[in-house]
Amino acid sequence: MKNKFGVIFFLGFFFSFFPLENMGKIHASPLPFLSCQLSEKAASAEKKETTSDKDSIEEYDDDFFEDDVEFFNDEFEDEAVADPFYYWNVAMFVFNDKLYFWGLKPLAKGYSAVTPHLVRVGIKNFFRNIFMPARFVNATLQGKVQKSGGELLSFFINSTVGVLGFCNPAAKYSWGNPSVEDFGQTLGFYKIGNGFYVVWPFLGPSTLRDSVGLAGNWFLTPLAYIECQELVYGLSGLDKVNDVSFRIGDYESLKGAALDPYKAVRDAYIQMRKEKIKE
Repeated sequence: MKNKFGVIFFLGFFFSFFPLENMGKIHASPLPFLSCQLSEKAASAEKKETTSDKDSIEEYDDDFFEDDVEFFNDEFEDEAVADPFYYWNVAMFVFNDKLYFWGLKPLAKGYSAVTPHLVRVGIKNFFRNIFMPARFVNATLQGKVQKSGGELLSFFINSTVGVLGFCNPAAKYSWGNPSVEDFGQTLGFYKIGNGFYVVWPFLGPSTLRDSVGLAGNWFLTPLAYIECQELVYGLSGLDKVNDVSFRIGDYESLKGAALDPYKAVRDAYIQMRKEKIKE
């Protein structure tokens, strides 16, 4: 038992510089390993590209600020998202890719080996429960009354009968696991476009809109109001490693099926966010 607590403490310390990638499973998302949330259809589509498609060279506009980009055009979502910081994004993609394979994946595998599956599920349920405020507020802002009501009922049941959220008895009801709503989705709901695509170190793929949404999401999480920063970093690291322990192999599958992994993750991320806003 002491060894297990030692491992968890080490993981929290190692990832103390990691912001929460999904703050109640929002945006997440969030590093290449967040691509497990991305559509697998994008990966298979990449694999079916013809030779002529492979030989074609995609042109990127470096002089972004001279372009007439309509950031707040509601038709912008149907167009290809601008990638003006292509070289920065590729560099950060490679950085995050190495960080995953050399750091997070080995830690997540070691953590999974010493932590029983039932315990990991309980930790996952706990974090999902305490991040309810962000999901509730964004569902309410989007006028999704059924979802916001489901969030409140689930939180009450899981926090009491579910022993502080470690169990998820509300899941047996149709409203018990409403889909995640975040501030980036809320901005998209009000017809604010993606802006441009950007890859952040540690955080992974994002857009201008979703990057702004991250700040809003953070202030809707309980961790933002904990004064002990060491505790915040430790909980953030535990949530990160625990979450990834369930999804090892997803990113590898997407990357292995793609002729151009960077483009595959970018396009899949944009498509995934578009579908979430339509929900």
